[in-house]
Amino acid sequence: MALIITDECINCDVCEPECPNSAISEGEEIYEIDPALCTECVGHYDEPQCQQVCPVDCIPHDADNVESRDQLMEKYERIMAAQA
Repeated sequence: MALIITDECINCDVCEPECPNSAISEGEEIYEIDPALCTECVGHYDEPQCQQVCPVDCIPHDADNVESRDQLMEKYERIMAAQA
């Protein structure tokens, strides 16, 4: 499942550069995660890097975008193929 940034975000700017898929971008008020690009770092790391660096723990799983680990790996492979 993709991740989501909640309104507890303090716009500290640490999550965006950590995302290997460039799924995080600055929104109107807080940072946002594009669910089409979020693989929870599957294919890159063992843990979602944005969650690891977030100082306020405002990046939970997005219940509206539920995906299995296999689906996340397939998405990762599609993203990598498109970048090649």
